[in-house]
Amino acid sequence: METYQLRDGSVIPKVGFGTYQLNGALGVNVIVAALNNGYRLLDSAFNYENEGAVGEAISKSGISRSEIIVSSKLPGRHHHYQEAINTIQESLYRAQLDYYDLYLIHWPNPLENNYVEAWQALIDAQKFGLIRSIGVSNFLPEHLTRLEKETGVLPVINQIELHPYFNQAKQRQFDTEHQILDEAWSPLGRGNNELADPVITKLATQYHKNAGQIVLRWQLQLGVLPIPKSSHSQRQQENLALFDFELSETEMAQLNQLSKVDGRLANQDPATYQEF
Repeated sequence: METYQLRDGSVIPKVGFGTYQLNGALGVNVIVAALNNGYRLLDSAFNYENEGAVGEAISKSGISRSEIIVSSKLPGRHHHYQEAINTIQESLYRAQLDYYDLYLIHWPNPLENNYVEAWQALIDAQKFGLIRSIGVSNFLPEHLTRLEKETGVLPVINQIELHPYFNQAKQRQFDTEHQILDEAWSPLGRGNNELADPVITKLATQYHKNAGQIVLRWQLQLGVLPIPKSSHSQRQQENLALFDFELSETEMAQLNQLSKVDGRLANQDPATYQEF
């Protein structure tokens, strides 16, 4: 597995495993399989209600905790400072962990306008030793600029919606300029038929790969960290088999041209979208 080095010095795998909707015993088994197949970054969230399943999977896997990067996210309903601190602690209790390697603010919820207060809580939780690296999810440039202005601290990661029909070129440029690594949620499009796009399927045939591997390789070459999810062991393995081929500049351009202004999967614009 190749890695990225974050601005704070932490090292993180270039591909992670998404755990959304992986709950209960079935979820534990799927996550254990992912760890056994080579994943070392697990992405969770308080609102996924599966932090306990993630922790149980880590325990059952037999893999050393120090080898696994575990990530979770703060929900919008707990952005006030003390609530945020309590929620981070509760997240750790659920997962039976002493610390999170990475913890994010899930959405800025700008209409509530408490995300700077939440960010200060993450800064302090890092000082307390509860979190090793701090980041955000779905933050636009204006949100990030305000964090830096009011706290002097920028996140090391911004997890954003990113797939071929919505390639986030402007957001990626801003984040790169500020040494923020972009992490892609729904990297394969989640049911909007992107993987059947003729540009993608043609490249898959050419490289003897599946369509998902073409998309994930495109994201790696953009300098993005994708977190695909799959319940199937073979597909989990395929989603990691990305380091034995490289797309040309022309092919990268072809894939970038698939992006659409209205390409979001569910119209979740962080400028207005609220998630609690």
